[in-house]
Amino acid sequence: MDAYRFPIGPFHGVPNPSPQQRMEWMEEILGLAPALRQTVHKLTGEQLLTPYRPGGWTVQQVVHHMADNDMNAFLRFKRALTEDAPAAGTYREDLWAELGDYRMPLEPSLALLEAVHQRFAGLLRTLQPADYARSFVSPTHGALSLDTALQRFVWHNRHHTAQIASLKARMGWA
Repeated sequence: MDAYRFPIGPFHGVPNPSPQQRMEWMEEILGLAPALRQTVHKLTGEQLLTPYRPGGWTVQQVVHHMADNDMNAFLRFKRALTEDAPAAGTYREDLWAELGDYRMPLEPSLALLEAVHQRFAGLLRTLQPADYARSFVSPTHGALSLDTALQRFVWHNRHHTAQIASLKARMGWA
């Protein structure tokens, strides 16, 4: 079951990333939404309503969650750049996944991901190396530097896209 839940494995951050690694992650951010769009392309309505694992969210819920998460992550990042170690707000992602907007078509969330990722990459291009040492405090992860937050952002997108791709492979969906 863990292979279904974590098809790329759990998050493991790079403790002291180089400027080159940060640049690679920034560039990868620009490709995350197109990769997700390609992964869900041509899935039927029934397929979108299939959980990626037993007891897990449907593909549709995962995509909408990704948009919600990335908006929140972007705002946490910006707050850490403009405030001293702000407390990051939480949200009940399990309950958000049950709200009516999670039953909408995927396109608004895919477009939102593309827009947030463009804004995030644009922000990252302006940062100085010292900015990545700034932090925020997460109720679930404790103090997180922006170096770690950037890596978690990229991992989170890879993680959920891999969940959907893994489901497609298991089900034999083209």
